[in-house]
Amino acid sequence: MRYAFIQANQDEWPIRRMLEVLEVSSSGYYAWRGRPPSARAQRDAALIEKIVQIHAMSQATYGTPRLQVELRSQGIRCSRRRIGRLMRTAGLVTRCSRRRKPRTTRSNPSHFKHPNRLKRDFNATAPDRKWAADITYIDTAEGWLYAAGIIDLHSRKIVGLALDTQMTGDLTERALHMALTERRPEAGLLFHSDQGSQYTAWGHTSILDGHQAIISMSRRGECLDNAAMESFWGTLKAECADHRFASVAEAKAAIFAYTMGWYNRQRRHSTLGYLSPEQYERSAALKN
Repeated sequence: MRYAFIQANQDEWPIRRMLEVLEVSSSGYYAWRGRPPSARAQRDAALIEKIVQIHAMSQATYGTPRLQVELRSQGIRCSRRRIGRLMRTAGLVTRCSRRRKPRTTRSNPSHFKHPNRLKRDFNATAPDRKWAADITYIDTAEGWLYAAGIIDLHSRKIVGLALDTQMTGDLTERALHMALTERRPEAGLLFHSDQGSQYTAWGHTSILDGHQAIISMSRRGECLDNAAMESFWGTLKAECADHRFASVAEAKAAIFAYTMGWYNRQRRHSTLGYLSPEQYERSAALKN
């Protein structure tokens, strides 16, 4: 899946950068591109064709157990694990009732809560003066994928992004480290988030203290206090994550490509006079 993603997007981003981000070796990628289909690959292709037919016949209601039984009735024996792998390869998703949505904001009563210093003022006169952060969830056939993001309120650029199947403090810290490393803000940065335990934890707040940032937090139950970040999540889910991804790997690749490739670099933002975030930053730098 990652090899195919790199090949499909080689005209958009440097192959070397995608290899690094997706943790793929260059030798493995180029070997994949050059080798002829193996006997196993040919058998998989034939089996995928059967699985696609049965999946369509069931109106996308058959998962691996029923697919296995149906294939066995046709004289084809294979494990549920192999069927699941081939379903992901073919991008097949089983229709099912929606799972209960996870809560991304869980407050820890023992943690100190900072006051709301942002006060819904989502404008900034220069880059890296005000950042807003939040966590959301993405639906995949392999379970929930959590995304921690940080947005610069000057340009609406996503400056920090981390993805994981676990919603821990490490998730938000990785997004923060990315933003701090890439942007290197001066002292006095206003960092706004909700009161979730990942943001109130000592590990996260100590990183911000070490960079002399000013911490701001939304009032409890007031999602509009972080409207800019909520707006980005809404855009992401409408334009990229509007369906259930077949796998966590597929979701990670799609969200990375959308956020760092399309949204930051090319998508025209009405708040920015229909410039992309990166275009807006370049334009603002030329005026100064």
